[in-house]
Amino acid sequence: MRIVFLGTPEFAVPTLEETVKAGHEVAVAITQPDRPKGRSRALAEPPVKQAARRLGIPVHQPERIRTPEFLEFLKGLGADAGVMVGYGKIIPQTVIDVFPHGIINVHASLLPKYRGAAPIQWAIASGETRTGVTTMRIDAGLDTGDILLQRETEIGPEETATELSARLAGMGAELLVETLLRVEDGTIVPQPQDSTQASLAPILKKEDGRIDWTRSASEIHNRIRGFQPWPGCYTRFRSRQLQIWRARPGGEAKGAPGSLAVRDKRLFVACGANTSLELLEVQLEGKRRMTAVDFLNGYQIRDNDLLEMSE
Repeated sequence: MRIVFLGTPEFAVPTLEETVKAGHEVAVAITQPDRPKGRSRALAEPPVKQAARRLGIPVHQPERIRTPEFLEFLKGLGADAGVMVGYGKIIPQTVIDVFPHGIINVHASLLPKYRGAAPIQWAIASGETRTGVTTMRIDAGLDTGDILLQRETEIGPEETATELSARLAGMGAELLVETLLRVEDGTIVPQPQDSTQASLAPILKKEDGRIDWTRSASEIHNRIRGFQPWPGCYTRFRSRQLQIWRARPGGEAKGAPGSLAVRDKRLFVACGANTSLELLEVQLEGKRRMTAVDFLNGYQIRDNDLLEMSE
């Protein structure tokens, strides 16, 4: 089929590569404009743009897609279908209607659960043990279109959002190729979503990473895994921000939520429901990441030192 690809992040790159490998003609890759990144604020190209250039695919980076000019541009391509993976904008119906087979989206959850911008992060943060990928034919809503195919996988007990994202990106690419094949030969039967089972995975904000020590240790552990690499999970130690990179539930606790305890050169923090969290890797503001052992050696931590909610 002749395809228009819409995508922006690294997660979308395997799907673009596999679409080409499967023999489909990608007429153009549509991606977000270059954006400032890092401390230098230098313009950075989206990963899909870099991959498209490597594959010899033309790139288009419109600031706005709700314009007559963009609509005419799409119509002129004569594509059979659109493929969308993490493009970053809700697509209007006028654009969807350009394609005879519509626009097929790869979404990193088992829809209708975790509709929205951050399904991987919120699935882990919510304590899910299984997730997957869904291909759907999009409509003008937020991840509300008919389901085409799904594939399920377990979430490892220590797996982070970064690690799970890499796995689901590969799964999604394979599922999209199968979906295109079955759409083309007419053997796929779209299934409407049951919106009564829907849940949302909104875009992450910096404040989502603030640790509330009145939550249970397992809840905090899940959020630490889920909110990587951004916004991370952080607290305050002696008036400085402390990011928690790795931790694990540590059994029963007796102190007030947020209070520290040192046991056999291991560092624990009391959480809600009389649970504790063992800190394994941390990073104090202005310092490098370090193990809990190095942190203990460097900062003379005493029992009942307190971690507080970050500002």
